[in-house]
Amino acid sequence: MTAVTRVGPLPVGGGPAVSLTDHELRVLELVAHGHTHEDIARQLFTTPKGITPTVNRAVKKLGAANAPHAVLLACRAGLLDGRPRRHGDHAGFAAHQYRGEEPCEACWAGERAYRAERRAARKSAKVRAA
Repeated sequence: MTAVTRVGPLPVGGGPAVSLTDHELRVLELVAHGHTHEDIARQLFTTPKGITPTVNRAVKKLGAANAPHAVLLACRAGLLDGRPRRHGDHAGFAAHQYRGEEPCEACWAGERAYRAERRAARKSAKVRAA
């Protein structure tokens, strides 16, 4: 799955469409949080030498001068919001909707569980009130 957005000078029209892979977004997100390539490699179960080309691809795709500039452009484009992405619960479901995306299956399952829990809580409150 890739995230497609327009980056570039506004309001002229945004610039070219940019397509970053989920892996590139995840690496940029970790760079944004100040992690070194070694930390990122450890978290993603790969080698630091594998992280560098990923960062370089994202930098090139975004038309940035370096990794911090790529993070800035990705944030401005709405690809990164500075917060870790959640999946598999009600908050993850809501985050998908906020970003205008179709929620993933894990988030749908989490939303169904959340709704069932809320129904049970309302039913329990009615029984206690009666």
